[in-house]
Amino acid sequence: MNPLTNVRNIGKLNDQDLQNGIFDHNLTWHSQYKDSAFIFIGGLPYDLTEGDVLAVFSQYGEIVNINLVRDKKTGKFKGYGFLCYEDQRSTILAVDNFNGIKLGGRTIRVDHVGEYRPPKGDEKDESGKYKDKVEVSCAPRTPSPCTPSPKNNLVDEFKKSKKKKKKKEKKSKKDKKSDKTKHERKGSLQKYKEGEQKEEKRRFEKSSELITSKNQSFEAKDRYRHHKSSRSRSRSRDRDRGKHSTRNLRSRSRS
Repeated sequence: MNPLTNVRNIGKLNDQDLQNGIFDHNLTWHSQYKDSAFIFIGGLPYDLTEGDVLAVFSQYGEIVNINLVRDKKTGKFKGYGFLCYEDQRSTILAVDNFNGIKLGGRTIRVDHVGEYRPPKGDEKDESGKYKDKVEVSCAPRTPSPCTPSPKNNLVDEFKKSKKKKKKKEKKSKKDKKSDKTKHERKGSLQKYKEGEQKEEKRRFEKSSELITSKNQSFEAKDRYRHHKSSRSRSRSRDRDRGKHSTRNLRSRSRS
């Protein structure tokens, strides 16, 4: 991860504690590093020495150990290191006040160290392993009492309340999603029903139009047949009249 991103993340954690009104360091995010007095310092200028770093960081507590990482071959400073305070509470002040500041034209990163791994020395112990140059922890670790202290109870209650809030938020989000899906389903069903009703209406209108057109065609055919039959009748009458008149004429001529 980018070092500047880590600097911003630490600043965001501090801002969240300030927004929530948490000022007790036992309730802040620093409490998870209460057993370690080491801090990590990154982004330092390459020309700084141990004395320069001590002069800057000693204003928030007594420093008992410092380890600036250097190249094994050249001995040049790599720009980062570790520092141990006598009092663990000094690490909180250092992280809150030094993280993100500019030192020698560079933005430095200061963060807690949960488990510090000391560098290996040149001397070996009886088992043949290299001895550590410094101890694992400088400040005394807080003993774990059998009965929880009221501060620990407060921390546990605060964590539980946070978990409950998160669960409630998740439930509310799920309920909102379910309500939204139900509403969408209802809307889709309503649209489907409206579409079916429109389709039935259209079919009914079409069938009624077909029926009316058929009735009209039947009526036209009936009229045509009636007209045709009436014409044929009139013609037959005219023929009968003509025959009758010719018969009368013949009978008169004979007489």
